[in-house]
Amino acid sequence: MAERRRSGNRRNSGRTRRSRTTARHSTRPARAKINWGGGLYDHSMLFLVLFLVVFGLIMIYSTSYYTATLKMNDSMYYLKRQAIMALAGILFMLLISKVDYRILMKNMPGLPIKWPSFMLFCSILLQIYVLVAGEEYNGAKRWISLGPLGTFQPSDLAKIAIIVYIAYTIQLNPRALDSPKGFIRIAIPVGVDIALIAKENVSTALVLGLILGGVCFIASKTKWYYFLVVLFGIGVGAAILVFGEGFRMSRIQMWLDVEGMEEAFQIRQGLYAVAAGGLFGRGLGQSIQKLGYVPEAQNDWIFSIICEELGMFGACAVIFVFILLLARIFQISINAPDLFGGLIGTGVLIHVAAQVIINIAVVTNSMPSTGVALPFISYGGTSVFILLLEMGLVLSVSNRVRMEE
Repeated sequence: MAERRRSGNRRNSGRTRRSRTTARHSTRPARAKINWGGGLYDHSMLFLVLFLVVFGLIMIYSTSYYTATLKMNDSMYYLKRQAIMALAGILFMLLISKVDYRILMKNMPGLPIKWPSFMLFCSILLQIYVLVAGEEYNGAKRWISLGPLGTFQPSDLAKIAIIVYIAYTIQLNPRALDSPKGFIRIAIPVGVDIALIAKENVSTALVLGLILGGVCFIASKTKWYYFLVVLFGIGVGAAILVFGEGFRMSRIQMWLDVEGMEEAFQIRQGLYAVAAGGLFGRGLGQSIQKLGYVPEAQNDWIFSIICEELGMFGACAVIFVFILLLARIFQISINAPDLFGGLIGTGVLIHVAAQVIINIAVVTNSMPSTGVALPFISYGGTSVFILLLEMGLVLSVSNRVRMEE
């Protein structure tokens, strides 16, 4: 009898605990559960990326057909070259998006080296080769000739290599960043690549420095020493401007005296284009400033032609699309199944945001002139190809996450 009562009490107490648990959960709102098996492919992000690429091709043709006709005797010269690289980038983006991004944490086939380390090592080697035997254009060595295929800019490859390397290194030991020593261990190998790039391309080195500092700042719980790093970086940058190449200091002077300096011709013409657009612009293809007034309008200064042809309304619409894209990347990053995927998304977000902000700031003379392309829109085959590879990695992260009620 005693045993029967005890067993009955155990059954009753079990039912009581289950009923209390059920009652407690029934009063709480349903929580979103994350399944790491994959399935939520971010089609909205894919649409935004494709829209920017197609819009970029339209604007490249609009801004370059005059120059292409004069120099190349082919009004579609720049459009065709960009379209080939964009199409290749889209195909690779879709392929990468269907592959598990975590394969990058494994060793390369047949080699005792991880993919992130190999990518950074190749980036450093290519940058050394550029400084020694690279193609020189407008006084700068930044390209490797690929013969009939055109040229390749290794500094663009460094962006994706550095993003993946930083994300992987932090993922191995996230707590290491809580001390300056942990940051230095990441910054030294990455800094070698950035320093080599800065020799000929300070603007790209600036973007890479922002990626390094931004990702590590977000991943670290201890923030105080980053402010010291920022102050040190500002001091080094000021020293380079004052004691370095003369043309860098002249860009500061042009920024401060746009109307008075003859060398500020391009900046003035870009501002004239922005002002001439008004609210709704002259109309697509109707820009006057692209007819030889804004040099190489299809490159870094393409936003000024967007303002002239599409007006303030069109320029704000382009900025809004970028904001939507950044919001999607942010959403994917915070819902990533692991730290590695989240930091990849963070690095890509900082990369795109930095280039958009710097490019628009330069065109509107809000900061000294520097050569940073407008993502997906400015002419540059290597740039758009690497950007699309980055988008493929972010889509791969999204494809490993599914939110369910």
